[in-house]
Amino acid sequence: KQWYQRRVRGDQEKVHRAKMNELIVEHRVRPTVLLPFWRAAGFALGAGTALLGKEGAMACTVAVEDTIVTHYTDQIRDIVEQGKEEEYRELLQVIKKFRDEELEHHDTGIEHGAELAPQYKLLSKIIKLGCQTAIKVAERV
Repeated sequence: KQWYQRRVRGDQEKVHRAKMNELIVEHRVRPTVLLPFWRAAGFALGAGTALLGKEGAMACTVAVEDTIVTHYTDQIRDIVEQGKEEEYRELLQVIKKFRDEELEHHDTGIEHGAELAPQYKLLSKIIKLGCQTAIKVAERV
């Protein structure tokens, strides 16, 4: 079951990345120049927390996914508050679908012992702060 869940998550992330790359072109959005840095940082974060064991890796997953779910929810709220639901109907559907899938990843992390990681609350706060900072920087650079 765990192997299957990891495979599904991995496949979903590939679909997310491909669709976001497509939307960047479609909506003429300039991608962040920091993408190679974010990829390296993400790998280092994942590898580093994996050194804490399964629970550490799951804690990382939960913190990252929580931040992404919040970011997607903020984007949905912004579109709705601007009254642009019709204009961005397809984009809203994509964001909602991806948000829900990221929430599933979050819940899977909780189910697999994330909260048992050493210093879970501190680790989670640090990871979330890093992710939130990355999002803010990426919006500007």
